[in-house]
Amino acid sequence: MKPSPHASAVRSVLVRALLGVLAVVVAGIPFLAAWQQRTDRLAVGDQITPAAAPPPAAGTPAIRSLPRDSGPVVLAYHDVRPDGEPPYTVTPAAFDAHLAALRAAGYRTLSTAAFVRHLRGATVPGRSVYLTFDDGAQGLWRHADRSLARHGMRAAAYLITGQVGEWHGYYLSWAEVRRMASSKRWDFQSHTDDLHRRLPLDASGDRRGPALTERLWLPAERRRETPAEYRTRVAGDLDRSIAAITSQGLPRPLLFAYPFSEAYGSGPSEAGDLHGMLRQRFTAALTNHRGARPLGAGARAFAERTVQRLEITSDTTAADLLAGLAERSPRPPGAVPRPLAAPSGWDFPGAPADTTVGAFTGAGPYPLERGHLSAEYLPLATADWTGYTAEASVGALHSTANGVSLTVRAHGVRPVVISLSRANLRVTEGTGAARRTVARARLEPAARHTLKVVVAAGRTDVHVDGRHRARVPVPPDATGGRSTGGIGLGVRNEGAPRWPVFRTLTVEVTRPAGAASDRTGHGRTAR
Repeated sequence: MKPSPHASAVRSVLVRALLGVLAVVVAGIPFLAAWQQRTDRLAVGDQITPAAAPPPAAGTPAIRSLPRDSGPVVLAYHDVRPDGEPPYTVTPAAFDAHLAALRAAGYRTLSTAAFVRHLRGATVPGRSVYLTFDDGAQGLWRHADRSLARHGMRAAAYLITGQVGEWHGYYLSWAEVRRMASSKRWDFQSHTDDLHRRLPLDASGDRRGPALTERLWLPAERRRETPAEYRTRVAGDLDRSIAAITSQGLPRPLLFAYPFSEAYGSGPSEAGDLHGMLRQRFTAALTNHRGARPLGAGARAFAERTVQRLEITSDTTAADLLAGLAERSPRPPGAVPRPLAAPSGWDFPGAPADTTVGAFTGAGPYPLERGHLSAEYLPLATADWTGYTAEASVGALHSTANGVSLTVRAHGVRPVVISLSRANLRVTEGTGAARRTVARARLEPAARHTLKVVVAAGRTDVHVDGRHRARVPVPPDATGGRSTGGIGLGVRNEGAPRWPVFRTLTVEVTRPAGAASDRTGHGRTAR
């Protein structure tokens, strides 16, 4: 059918209009590109290269004390700028000094992907750190990036994505984020979209809490959020944070950093909901709080999906940084075979400031006002210990008035505590209300005893004076990283003429025992 003259005319007009629009678009492309370039320039601050900091000498005691074959430590920075407020701003000179010290000590920096692979069981080079920055302040681009380039290092920025491009001059812009990503020195992770705030929890507004971990007050409805409303709000924020990062062509974030390092709210249901939502979206979450259970970067942290970081503040010197690494760097059992000969590695929670290992070896001083003392050996560095043997020789035991204890799998969900007195052995498992006695035995009364504890993947074997006394299986709910941990010591004196003494204490990697072990009494019940 032949088209009508009217239809042909309409089609001709439409074609001419379309060609006109295309011509305008083509002609406007250079102008659009120039406008985008100008916008990016306005959104990208100038970079400033700090003066190079002199590195410490390679043979200094601070560097010699660092373990060589160790796992990584996570460092937590916030901002780098010369005029920031303490305690969370590090000057460019101090940051460059930190990197110079790390480089002099032979440290490497890990990408987020490499760090996540380590959490899942992959090995990383000895002396490595994972550098993290919370909030996404512009000082990362203006000051920190130049130091990273100078020292050949990299870092991860944990963005409050709702603040990117806002308050430019304090927070990064997306243009700066893209440039940082293109340098291959940075990757970008989540610090929420807009929940890095404290908001009212009641009508008065006096009680405020972290918007991430608490159910908030709804003023229009004069009530707090329901659990379902809380879940919807938080899940939406986490998803917006992920979407904002991936919309810039960046990889999906693998890790999350808690705002204010607060992982728990006032209600247990909110904590369970939050941790479940985080596990659905991220491999693990990071906190600067050192909780009751040490969670360095390893198997235990991965089991709990929480990693504790070493927080760096405005008064952290390069020497402080190296000391923090020495305390936290994961090391294998047997790396320090005689722990009592390494007094700086012991932590005495709640004890007087002048307390030392002398309280275990007989040199004193002793906490006379309370009659007991406990200590832990490098709790963060030994959190993933398993497959080790701890042996001790103890003396100065007087009836039931005094005694000693050795803890293995310290800070695991089921630590094992072996308590010895002159004539008695007691073995307990667990903590708090869940602690239970798993074995008791009468010993040949003596002022001295020897103790050998073998910590294996599935059990703990206890020997006293060369005789096998107890086997404690690892329960199903405490396998893997939840059952690992190092050692702790305790001494008790309730009126005896002398405090008990640890004459020796050694730790070594357990040698395979084979079938011969079972023929020498393993598996017999305690008595």
